[in-house]
Amino acid sequence: MTDPVREDDLHTYVDGALPEARRLDVEAWLAAHPEDAARVQAWAGQNQALHAAFDGVLNEPLPIDLVRAARRRPVRAPWRAMAAALALAASGLIGYGIGLREDQPLPVPLHFARDAAIAHAVFSPEARHPVEVDAAHAAHLVSWLSKRVGVPIKAPEFGALGFELLGGRLLAGESGPVAQFMYQDAGRHRITLYVRRAVTGNRETAFRHVTENGVEVFYWIDRDFGYALSGQIAHQDMQKLADAAYRQMMGG
Repeated sequence: MTDPVREDDLHTYVDGALPEARRLDVEAWLAAHPEDAARVQAWAGQNQALHAAFDGVLNEPLPIDLVRAARRRPVRAPWRAMAAALALAASGLIGYGIGLREDQPLPVPLHFARDAAIAHAVFSPEARHPVEVDAAHAAHLVSWLSKRVGVPIKAPEFGALGFELLGGRLLAGESGPVAQFMYQDAGRHRITLYVRRAVTGNRETAFRHVTENGVEVFYWIDRDFGYALSGQIAHQDMQKLADAAYRQMMGG
């Protein structure tokens, strides 16, 4: 009897590292389980986006000044400072009021903003299938995503700012299910709202902005949940949309 397909099988399948026989088992499983097939497709798209965005940077040689500085540092884990610097350089993040100490990893909110930007980059260019559930079924969409994410959420309205709801989809995140709402204006510019459970113990609550490879991301964390609005439009327009989303999502 074929062993049941597990989560690690799906990840290994996306990485292209499964033996031939197991790959065929997983493909048969995906054909019969559309929810898992959608997750695998999303992971594959994220991998492609990551490679497209960062391979050029990661393949560059280390700056000679950074190498010399690392050699001059004492033995007490100089790699931590280098890893933090390289993570920031590779991701292209520009944050407000965020500082790193030598022994401090990349802050959780920056990982959250990066994930939101990647999800935007993966799905916003889609012509035929940008969303799983379209705006014609908005009530069902909001109810379904609220149930899966684990908190009542709503799709903010941006009609006064020229953007209308296209629909949304369910994504898989490191801390559980993620809801993504997508909007479009008359010029076919798209923005996405990314909602997920925050990492346990996170204390970051400020309303912040970063730019990730040309994607403007405004994000905030309210108690146990994080929200991020992403788009590739003018900064001032994104800020107006983010302000509107914040007021509506927070009940203001």
